[in-house]
Amino acid sequence: MGTIVNPNVSTREKLERAQAASPRIAGLSTEQKNGLLLTMADAIETHAAEILAANQKDLNGSGVEGAMRDRLLLTAERVRAMAAGMQEVASLADPVGEIIREWKRPNKLLIRQVRVPLGVIGIIYESRPNVTVDTVALALKTGNAIVLRGGKEAFHSNQQLVEILSSVPGLPQGAIQLLDSTTRDSVQELIQARGLVDVIIPRGGAGLINFVVENSIVPVIETGAGNCHIFVDESADLDMADRIVINAKTQRPSVCNAAEKLLVHEKIATTYVPRIAQILSSAGVDLRGDKETIRLAGSVNIRPAGAEDWGEEYLRLCIAIRVVSDVEEAIAHINRYSTRNTEAIVTENEANARRFLRAVDSATVFWNASTRFSDGGEFGFGAEMGISTQKLHCRGPFALAELTSSKYEVIGNGQVRG
Repeated sequence: MGTIVNPNVSTREKLERAQAASPRIAGLSTEQKNGLLLTMADAIETHAAEILAANQKDLNGSGVEGAMRDRLLLTAERVRAMAAGMQEVASLADPVGEIIREWKRPNKLLIRQVRVPLGVIGIIYESRPNVTVDTVALALKTGNAIVLRGGKEAFHSNQQLVEILSSVPGLPQGAIQLLDSTTRDSVQELIQARGLVDVIIPRGGAGLINFVVENSIVPVIETGAGNCHIFVDESADLDMADRIVINAKTQRPSVCNAAEKLLVHEKIATTYVPRIAQILSSAGVDLRGDKETIRLAGSVNIRPAGAEDWGEEYLRLCIAIRVVSDVEEAIAHINRYSTRNTEAIVTENEANARRFLRAVDSATVFWNASTRFSDGGEFGFGAEMGISTQKLHCRGPFALAELTSSKYEVIGNGQVRG
């Protein structure tokens, strides 16, 4: 296979190639798109050894450790999961061409609103090579061209993956474009490419997302950082709470739906704070807490939480704990400090749960379940483009339907306006 990132091809040329490919991709039938996705899935499995070798180069040269290294790491199991994700996307209903609504006017005009591709999608992301495969699958299924700008730490992994995916027979030339990640200039050019790119989706830390939102002249679907909360209410099943808190914090701490803050109702704090603090500490979690948490935790080592802790997305084995007086104080705390991504309440009190679900202003809110389920794959979307924390166009985990726009088809039989 050749080299995808060609220094002799400018960012502008790659964007123009994607734009030229856009109508050809939009014209593919559902059967053609599904066939390409299944062939791509087979190619990923066939070339798993090359993918893992490229990933090892990135791991050797990245210098990242801990949870951030886990974001970058590919294993044989994760490569198989990427292929399976493409197969699942192929099995899902194609939203393109779906009639959203249809009606007839008194003058006999038939009006229908129909889903259509967005056109050219630009995605800017960090680490996590699986994002390359997931986003290509979703873009292709919805008839969109895609421009990828991954992080420099995943350079070799992304290059190998795009090379494999782009080599599939029948894929319109230019459908997948990978920008140079060794220079920041490519990001600047991409977010200024109004007229060539229809939407930008940033995925990564708050710094990346804020930069794109503040500087892009191309419309942006903002995927947010995840300062996610769990509130353990006074009526909570404490064994259930333990399972949820540990899973949400430790199962994969480097992702945006991992729990970063734990709020505990004051009526159970004497019992629950020392209990969960000991469990978290034994799991290797660095603990921060307010004065009451530190007092109740006894011999468990908890550092005082500073003002900056409550708003920080840790992305590592760290959590801050606060004791609150009731569900209303929990809601107020979350709405003040949350990044509007994902929150959860653990309670047996339905009234409190309903109040929490309604009043917490975040994209996804759980009752008695881990925040780690805030994910397109877990929602049955096959994969996801990200978790949107904005309120326009889409919110929460988004995938196929949200990668379409719509147009109106109006059918008449000679009507003219008087």
